Amino acid sequence: MIVNRIVTKIVKGLTIATFAVVVTLLLGFVVKGLWNWLTPTLFGWHLITFWQAIGILILSKILFGGIRGGRGGRMRWRSRMKERWEHMTPEEREKFREGMRGRCGPFGAPPVERKA
Repeated sequence: MIVNRIVTKIVKGLTIATFAVVVTLLLGFVVKGLWNWLTPTLFGWHLITFWQAIGILILSKILFGGIRGGRGGRMRWRSRMKERWEHMTPEEREKFREGMRGRCGPFGAPPVERKA
């Protein structure tokens, strides 16, 4: 039982590593091909090698945070927040809104002021 879990984790890790290597190779060749096709003609820049293309990918990741996965984390947060919101009483919702106004500016409908 424990051996099966270990083997499963190893296989999963190797699968992910293999996928990452294949994607990196593919992206490297795509960047190299596009760079060598466009930039010398458009800007008069030099051709680049495969490893320089990989360097450009890494640099773009560092500078722009590119090559991200989908919006999974944001969507999970949103669904958890929606579920919590549905379970709040109107008083708890108003208290939450007031707390958010103090931290983040306007949040939700502004409270209605009653004139005496």
